[in-house]
Amino acid sequence: MLADHPSSRDSGPLGVEEVIDLLRSRWQASYDLQLVTRRRRMYLQVMWAFLEQQSFPLDESDYRSHIAEVLEIVNRLGEAETVRNWLRTTRDKPRLGKALSLQLQGEGRLEEFLL
Repeated sequence: MLADHPSSRDSGPLGVEEVIDLLRSRWQASYDLQLVTRRRRMYLQVMWAFLEQQSFPLDESDYRSHIAEVLEIVNRLGEAETVRNWLRTTRDKPRLGKALSLQLQGEGRLEEFLL
């Protein structure tokens, strides 16, 4: 399913398949996602490493589990729609040494996830 077609996945929590479809349709690769905390702020980063790379450290099953863990936090923060829109519309592309970064607001629940 292409990301530009409206579907039942267009609202509500982000799912692993939806995000992988978005990544593949935008950039033709299953990029890694990471949550990074800096100065009491949390960012979702689309890394430059991707599943289809020979040197990627995870197999597909571990990659999907990792994406699910990241999305669980994104969804619990109430940021699914923000992330969904950002992945669809950002003009940037991950490239070697440069991740894409989105600051998550967290609807006032960010403290629960920051150490």
